[in-house]
Amino acid sequence: MLRVAAAWLIVALLALAPAAAQSPQPTDSIRAVEVRAQPIASFNLRDGALTRFGSLEFRGGLILTSPDKAFGGLSSLHISADGRHFISASDRGQWLRGDIRYDGTRPAGIVNAEMAPMLAGNGKPLTKRGWYDTESMTMNGGTIYVGIERVNRIVRFDYGKRGLKARAVPIAVPAGVSKLPNNKGLEALVFVPRGRPLGGTLIAFGERGLDAAGNHTAFLIGGPQPGTFALKRYQDFDISDATLLPNNDVLLLERRFNWVQGIAVRIRRIALAQIKPGAVLDGLVVLSADMGDQIDNMEGIAAHKSGGDTILTLVSDDNFSPIQRTLLLQFKLVE
Repeated sequence: MLRVAAAWLIVALLALAPAAAQSPQPTDSIRAVEVRAQPIASFNLRDGALTRFGSLEFRGGLILTSPDKAFGGLSSLHISADGRHFISASDRGQWLRGDIRYDGTRPAGIVNAEMAPMLAGNGKPLTKRGWYDTESMTMNGGTIYVGIERVNRIVRFDYGKRGLKARAVPIAVPAGVSKLPNNKGLEALVFVPRGRPLGGTLIAFGERGLDAAGNHTAFLIGGPQPGTFALKRYQDFDISDATLLPNNDVLLLERRFNWVQGIAVRIRRIALAQIKPGAVLDGLVVLSADMGDQIDNMEGIAAHKSGGDTILTLVSDDNFSPIQRTLLLQFKLVE
């Protein structure tokens, strides 16, 4: 019954998502929002005592709600080096930023939360141009790059100087980006800092942009080796986000839905040093989760260090559906 109910839930959210994305957009300026948090005691619904899942150890999680009608649809995530401050983008072109409050090592709440519309170059909300489904985000110093799935464009914001009032500036992208499937386009971005392999490169992943062999196509934009590479696709998983670890590995967040099993989530790990034009890569699976776990439509992943440990934070996109949840989950990566 759990799987059947889950299947109908996901079908409903998929049916609602396009209409939600095109609904009227809030035009308010930066505003404080209340974010309520209900703790998640255990990740596994079958055995609450379990804490180890693949290469990850569950630290805690939150179910997030807010009376602000623009809250939800979180499709990307960046976490500060100390693990406290975060910024996220919703697929309706809204920024959400705030601080994670901890009880020891467990996330316990969200404080100092603010929301604002993403602004186009003319200072008006980005969605006024029809540029929505802002699904991916990465940060380089004070610059935030955002991928817009609906039009398969990438824009940058000078967040370091202007904060949430920064305006979008489109950047040049390879021709292949515009050929990604409608509503299955740009879904994950990773910027590689200088001093690392591929330093200065923006890596862009499509949700389901497949090559002739049925593998995911990814793009290396700028940097020392621009071009494309491929990621093996299997078990019908699509890419939903990615993040760069301190040790130069890339983590890919993936999801799958089918009628029999409902929704599933997977995280794969690939070495940054293996990425180069023409490469066909796979990756070690570090987490597999299904409807027996506390998951939803997981679309954002970020990494930070805490006391020598690598901590992963995941968020879900509720598609502004009353039958879905906005989850924040944290895990320790067990090396």
